[in-house]
Amino acid sequence: MKSLILSLAALSMMAVATAQNKMVVYQSDFGLKDGAVSEMKGVAMGVSADLKLFDLTHEIPAYNIWDAAYRLQQTVPYWPQGTVFVSVVDPGVGTSRKSVVLLTKTGQFIVTPDNGTLTLVAESQGIAGIREIDERLNRRKDSKASYTFHGRDVYSYTAARLAAGVIRFEEVGPLLPKQEVVSIPYQKAELHGAELVGTIPVLDVQYGNVWTNIPGELFQQLHVTFGDVLRIKILHQGKTVYSGEMPYVSTFGAVAVGKPLAYLNSLLQVSFALNQGDFAATYKVASGGDWQVEVTKK
Repeated sequence: MKSLILSLAALSMMAVATAQNKMVVYQSDFGLKDGAVSEMKGVAMGVSADLKLFDLTHEIPAYNIWDAAYRLQQTVPYWPQGTVFVSVVDPGVGTSRKSVVLLTKTGQFIVTPDNGTLTLVAESQGIAGIREIDERLNRRKDSKASYTFHGRDVYSYTAARLAAGVIRFEEVGPLLPKQEVVSIPYQKAELHGAELVGTIPVLDVQYGNVWTNIPGELFQQLHVTFGDVLRIKILHQGKTVYSGEMPYVSTFGAVAVGKPLAYLNSLLQVSFALNQGDFAATYKVASGGDWQVEVTKK
């Protein structure tokens, strides 16, 4: 009886989640110097002029699937159920990588190549279902001769049809038998004795601050308070790039200009910075699954 109730609850959630809300949010590595983004949006408006189109970002570094994965994880939870995301960072366009639509357990859809882009959001939001796009049904008319712009011809077109209610999730294409996505390996945040380890998923690119994936709750297991000094080590592919000490503070102004500090960023994750300086540029730190951090309390 209990399993029946849980199954009915899951079906009820799916019914709510698949109620499209006409919102489409775009992410790409295209930039805005040419017409690529406008083309995608034009295709969507051709499906339905009632759609509401938004941009997550089009400044993902070229071909950087990891950055795309992080920005989805950062953003998707703040959008309502039924929102459709289009993420096009696709260095393998035209190859055998799958084109998919993921439905999260929180009710958002993500239309993207399954090339690692879904690594983090699948973990954080969960997978309610994932379907491979059937391009015989969900591809822009007269576009079959185009092999290099699936963002326009397949992803934006499918996303618009889904968001507008022209198709249901079940009509995207076949359900993948293993509800799994292609994943990029990375160091998950963990506490090893008195040492925290994690990765650098992304930089605060405007200011050069270094963001880690170590959440505040795990950080507090070091029993730190404001003013405590931390020992920080940053490694790239196992080689130490930075090693030093810095105070844990609540705000940048707690240290002198140019001095290092540790703080919790807007996502409440451990981060490092130089007050009014660029930590990443100064110490040649970048981001991705092959960057690791180690944090201990002095």
